[in-house]
Amino acid sequence: MRIRFKGPKRPRLLVRTANWVGDAVMMTPALGSLRRHFPRAEIVLLAKPWVAPVFEASPHVDRLLLYDEADRHRGTAGRFRLVRDLKALGCDGAVLFQNAFEAALIAALSGIPMRIGYPTDGRGFLLTHRCPLPPKRRKVHQVAYYLGILKGVGIPDRCRGLHLVVGEKGAKRARETLLRHGIQKTDTLVGINPGAAYGPAKKWPAHRFAGVGDRIQEAFGAKILIFGGPGDRPLGREIGMRMKRPAVNLAGKTDLSEAMALIRECALFITNDSGLMHVASALNVPLVAVFGSTDPETTGPWGYRGSLLKATMRCSPCLEPVCPKGHTACMAQISIDAVFEAARPWL
Repeated sequence: MRIRFKGPKRPRLLVRTANWVGDAVMMTPALGSLRRHFPRAEIVLLAKPWVAPVFEASPHVDRLLLYDEADRHRGTAGRFRLVRDLKALGCDGAVLFQNAFEAALIAALSGIPMRIGYPTDGRGFLLTHRCPLPPKRRKVHQVAYYLGILKGVGIPDRCRGLHLVVGEKGAKRARETLLRHGIQKTDTLVGINPGAAYGPAKKWPAHRFAGVGDRIQEAFGAKILIFGGPGDRPLGREIGMRMKRPAVNLAGKTDLSEAMALIRECALFITNDSGLMHVASALNVPLVAVFGSTDPETTGPWGYRGSLLKATMRCSPCLEPVCPKGHTACMAQISIDAVFEAARPWL
């Protein structure tokens, strides 16, 4: 089952992205492979606003469309407005990396004649090209999972590395932020990322992040940057208050494009399993990544430099958002000393 476009016309392909930052980053090898296979195609990317910065400066994307459910595409009327927008584009095909039924429905209602994706979520009848999804593919790394969609229609995985480009607007704001906090180009920066979507079971304890931050400052004189989204503001404040030496708390104070630029400046990034972990990996920033309830075999940093510390509990990975035992027992196994020793070689 291979796809071809006939005639001299430049084909236009709609790509529906994943909705989480980490998944969007892990999708980039598939996007690069798609571009290499169809170098003449116009690739139009449909993305939720919070993941759009992953693709804003990508050379593999010709046009970026926002699926903005908070404004233009809000409610049923907004979804039909999105359908009309896509219909006006006249796309020749759609590659649906997002697995939901809705993604296939919108592509079908938009009159896109070729619709490619996994037949998940009961949407198989809406796809013209249903990519095989054997049980073993559900257990592979997410990068390979996305590449499997292309493999299902005869597109080789010509790109296997993560690909992330920091935009100039984000880089400019990052430079201004660092100057505002008195940080010079010669300073060594270490990012700590205590948050994680999906639930508290993925989070290493706040007091341990604070402890390792202090250890690193004392041993190496590094400046600590605390990262996180809007929901991580209390966590950022808590870690800053627990630390004996001052840190720059950026949790909830940057958008994704600025956070990407700031992460790029770090000599090391200490993190839970999270979207920003994948951002750091894509930017080739050394990592110390802490895993407890989730499985690094499927969602671990891809092609990373650094260390991955994993709990050895029999119940891990449970993939539960909240620890079934009532406490994050697996994360408690990973000590401040262990994280500090993993960080030491990179500093």
